[in-house]
Amino acid sequence: MLDFFHDPGEIARCDQGVLDPNCHADTQKFHAGIGSLDLLRALRVSRQKRRPLALNVQLPSRLKPAFCSPREIACEHGGIEQYLQRLEKEIDLVGCHLGAEQRVEQFHLGGATPTIVHLQRLMGHLRGRFNFLEHECGDYSVEVDLHHTDWSTMGALRDQGFNHVSIGVPDIDSDSDMSVACYQNPAPIHSLIDAARTFGFRSINVDLGFGHAWQTPDSFAQKLATIIELEPDRLMVFDYARPPRRYRPMPGARGRALCSQEDKGAMRQICFDQLIGAGYHYIGLGQFVRPDDDLAIAQERGRLRRTCDGFSRHGYCDHLGFGSGAISQLDDLYTQNADEVEPYQQHLDSGQLPTARGWRVEAGDQIRHRVMERLACDLELDIRAIERRYGLVFSRYFSSIWPLLEQLGHDGLIELSDRFISILPAGRPDVDAICNLFEKGSSAAWH
Repeated sequence: MLDFFHDPGEIARCDQGVLDPNCHADTQKFHAGIGSLDLLRALRVSRQKRRPLALNVQLPSRLKPAFCSPREIACEHGGIEQYLQRLEKEIDLVGCHLGAEQRVEQFHLGGATPTIVHLQRLMGHLRGRFNFLEHECGDYSVEVDLHHTDWSTMGALRDQGFNHVSIGVPDIDSDSDMSVACYQNPAPIHSLIDAARTFGFRSINVDLGFGHAWQTPDSFAQKLATIIELEPDRLMVFDYARPPRRYRPMPGARGRALCSQEDKGAMRQICFDQLIGAGYHYIGLGQFVRPDDDLAIAQERGRLRRTCDGFSRHGYCDHLGFGSGAISQLDDLYTQNADEVEPYQQHLDSGQLPTARGWRVEAGDQIRHRVMERLACDLELDIRAIERRYGLVFSRYFSSIWPLLEQLGHDGLIELSDRFISILPAGRPDVDAICNLFEKGSSAAWH
C-alpha cells in the first residue's frame, strides 16, 4: 500500500480532498469573478432546456428558531422572521426565471430545524413558485436536530412531503449541557427513528462525528454499536476537524480540542469494521448505506452521481441553492451565495441576487471531474470511454499518477488495465483518496 495511506492524518485529508464537506464542490477554486449575471444566464438556459430541478434551502443554525426564547430570536441579524422574508425574496427572484414545467425531483432543507409555523410558511411559498412532485415521486430530505425535534415536528415534516430525514447527534460542549452518559444514551435517537418509521419516511440517516478529545476509540465504538442496533438506512460519519456546516462552531466560539491522530485513525477504522460487518456499504465521503437503500441501488445500476449536494440519484438536474452560503450547480457553472447572513440579506434588500462567488469548470477540470465522479460512483472506470469522449490517451494524460495506480494494483486495492480501473473490496475504504489522485494529477498532491 502507498505510504500516504498509512498516516491517519493523511487519510482524513484524503477523505475530504478538495471537497467542502457542506457542499461536495471544489470551493477552493471559487472566485468573485462569477456573479449574479452568470447565474441568470444559466437559469435562462435551464428554462429553455426544461431541465428538472434539485433545490437546497439553508436555514442558519445560529438562528435556532425551534428552541430559542422570543428574546433570543430577535438576534443581531433580525432572527428567523427577517431571514425568511429575504429567503422568500430570493426564491421569487430565481423562480421567475424558470419554467412551470420544470419539476423539482430533489429537495433538501438543511440547517436549523424550523418551527411548524415557519415550516408551513416556507413550504407554502416554495410550492407556490416551483413544481413539486406528488405521490412520493421526489426525493425530499430534511435535517433535524436530535434534542430539539419531537414527534409532532416529525409528523409536520412528513405532512409537507419530506420522505428522507437526517438526524444529527449533538456534540458534547458547554452549550449543550450533555454529559458522556447522556451522549451514550440511545433513547432520544431511538424515539426519533421510531417517529420517522411510524410516519413512513422512506429513509433515515444518522450523522455521527468523531475526533474530539473527550472521545476514545472504545467510547466511539460503543456509541456506533448502539446506533447500528437501531438499523438506520444510512450513516454519515464525519471528522470533527472538518465538520459539515451545521456542526461548525459559531463565530467567536472557542475551538474544541481534538484527539490524537492515532485515536482518530482508530475511530475511522472502527467505522469500517463495525458498519461493513453490519452489512452497510461504503459509498464514499463518509456515507454508509444499507444494501437496499436508494443510493446503493443507484450505484449498482450505474445511476449514482456526485453533485454539489453530495451523492444523488438526480445528477441530471440543475441544482439550485437558497439561503446564506448555499451553492448552485447548473451544467459547468457553480455559484455560491454570501456566507454570512448580514451581507446575504443586504443583497436581497437591494433587489439583487446574493451571489458572491463561483467557478466555471474548464476543459481540463471536466476530464478530471468526470473520471473522479465515475470512479467514485461506479467503483469502476471505463478508460476507453473516457478516451473516446475527450480524444486522449488516458495513460499519457495522467502519466504523472499512472505509477501510483500501478502500485495500488500491486497492493490489491484496485485492478488496473489499459481498459478499466476497478476498485477492489480492499480498496473501498480508501475510495475517496484513490479518486482524489486525479484532482492534481500528481503525487505532489499528497504532500
